[in-house]
Amino acid sequence: MAAGSARTGALSKGLALAAAGAGGAILERRHLRRIASDPQRAVLENPPRGQPMRVHSADGTVLYAEVFGSEELPTLVLSHGWTEGIRYWALMIRELSSDFRIVAYDLRGHGQSARAAGGDYSLARFGDDLAAVLAGAVPEGHRAVVAGHSLGAMSIAAWAEHHDVNRIRAAALLFTGLGSLVSEQLLVPVARFAHRLRDPIARRAFFGARLPLPHFSSPPMHAALRYIAFGPSATPAQVAFWEQMLVSCAADVRAAVGIALADMELHQALARLTVPALVMTGAQDRLTPPSHARRMSGELPQLYRLIELPETGHMGPLERPAEVADALRELVRATDSPAFSANPGDLAQPV
Repeated sequence: MAAGSARTGALSKGLALAAAGAGGAILERRHLRRIASDPQRAVLENPPRGQPMRVHSADGTVLYAEVFGSEELPTLVLSHGWTEGIRYWALMIRELSSDFRIVAYDLRGHGQSARAAGGDYSLARFGDDLAAVLAGAVPEGHRAVVAGHSLGAMSIAAWAEHHDVNRIRAAALLFTGLGSLVSEQLLVPVARFAHRLRDPIARRAFFGARLPLPHFSSPPMHAALRYIAFGPSATPAQVAFWEQMLVSCAADVRAAVGIALADMELHQALARLTVPALVMTGAQDRLTPPSHARRMSGELPQLYRLIELPETGHMGPLERPAEVADALRELVRATDSPAFSANPGDLAQPV
């Protein structure tokens, strides 16, 4: 009897596991079908190809860039975020290539750029990288517009702190923060009594995590990334697109940059960013909430405009490419005007 009961129990357990496995396989197939049927997928998986170029940063790190559009147009330099790459800007490049000569580059350790010389992923080095791109890709006598998403915007601030801001005519700081990233994030609520634990927990478990990520998309991973980085209207293909970039970023690079972000304090650099500056945030950005944008807007010497996009997460250039592109066009048109006035009281109106 006992042996029979044991065999029956083992069989039941085996059947339950098989059923769970079959159910998981069905969910996985449905998940992949949703991504494959998303109209955005074809666009994102076939990004525009630019003219390749390489520049050397101050410490010798070799950076990869691509140039899109006519040489006759004003230059727009695009700097992507943590774990991303040039292809992050696919939708923006399609929107803006008839308006700008676009220079997009891979940050050190990302995409086709080399790993940092000496393993240096400090924010100052990311600023040096932008300086190298401006020197190598912007024609002599021209002033570029620079736009950065997340870490890319932090790179602009780090650049402004130590380099000649007259190299540019305007800047756009998109979905970013310049300090207190751990304490102001909205991903992990922490009870008041445990507040002291917040920094070390988030610093090690999120920013500095070196764990390898799965190289296949799954419903749980997809749901987690949607919660972390996107607003409610993001499409399956948009989330999967960022997921591919995230998992392709080397774990040690991801961790080294993450620790630099956790330790970052760059608000003092804004005093040197004396060109007209656009600040854009997402109302549902949990990584760099609107509180960051509002603080930056109050510190910029020449705030052009603060824009808060509703129902938008951290990945605004993916989620709202048309709105971001329109804001950049408006920034350039406004700064082209002889009558341009950067009075924050008149211009810094959230929308």
